[in-house]
Order: sequence, then structure tokens, then C-alpha cells
Amino acid sequence: MSTTTFAPLTIQDAEALVTVARQAAESAGVTVSVTVLDAGGHLLAFRRDDRAVLISGETSTRKAYTALQLNAPTADLVDAVQPGGPFHTLPTALDRPLLFIAGGVPVRRDGRLIGAIGVGGGAPEQDHGFATAAADTLV
Repeated sequence: MSTTTFAPLTIQDAEALVTVARQAAESAGVTVSVTVLDAGGHLLAFRRDDRAVLISGETSTRKAYTALQLNAPTADLVDAVQPGGPFHTLPTALDRPLLFIAGGVPVRRDGRLIGAIGVGGGAPEQDHGFATAAADTLV
């Protein structure tokens, strides 16, 4: 019997994701907070610039958690939580609140979910772009 192995998200990977997202934000003139979680939802890396809005740290963490739990970019989930949508009651069914605003992106390696990155502080579309730019570096 053979087992398939894959490389999990490491602390070094997480720090690299934070660096890429932060640099992308800085080049756009935006100050953000960045959170990286492993596949189990454990915090691997976090950065909040002193100039970032304080709540951006909580926002980035909740975006990462949402992307991880639902294995999808949070930008793709906005319509699902509208009244009548398939996830309309989901946020109240979980222990940790989810955040359906663009900026949370699953991180995959070899097609497997290995974690998630969340970015908060810019406009939702900007945060999504920064998170995606970082996540794409591990593909």
C-alpha cells in the first residue's frame, strides 16, 4: 500500500506569503494586515503594519479562516450568503464567525488545501489581489 505525501505549509512558506502580500500592497500604496493559517486553522504568520487600521488584523484573520473552512476565495462566496443563498445561515452555525468580504484565499500545493491567507486593510478587490498574488507564489 502506498501513501501519497505532500509538503504542508511551513512557517517559512507562511512568512514568504506575508512578504509577497505586504510588498504588493505597499507597491499599491496600501497598508494592510496579513494572516496565514495552516490547514488545521492554526496561525502560522501574521503582520500588521503600525499604520494599518487596528481592526484590519481581525479582518485578515477572519478572511483567512473563511477561505480555509469553505475552501474557496471569499470573493467567490459573497452571493452565497445573501438571503436565499446556500450559506445564508452558515455564519451562525459555526463557532468562529466567518467573513464574506474579498481578501481571503485558500493556499494549495499540488492541488491540496494546505492553508489560507487573509489580507485586510485595503478595498476588498485590492485585498483579494494581494492575497491571490501571494497564494499564487506557492503553486
